[in-house]
Amino acid sequence: MPEQNTLSEGQRAYEAKRAAKAGMSLEKWLAHKQKQAGEAARAEAKSAAEARKTAKKPGLLSRLIDRAHKPL
Repeated sequence: MPEQNTLSEGQRAYEAKRAAKAGMSLEKWLAHKQKQAGEAARAEAKSAAEARKTAKKPGLLSRLIDRAHKPL
């Protein structure tokens, strides 16, 4: 999330409205929003790392079939 100084007036008004709806101040809302974005990025990176770790080597038959389909 960009710093509050880089928000345009329209963006700032929108975020202020969302903060009021959530019962927070604008600064607290922006900090909360930034924290959530960081947690989401960490969770996605973790799941991507686990997906790479759990990728298995193809079985014997799959490798033989792949080899049979390759040109000589």
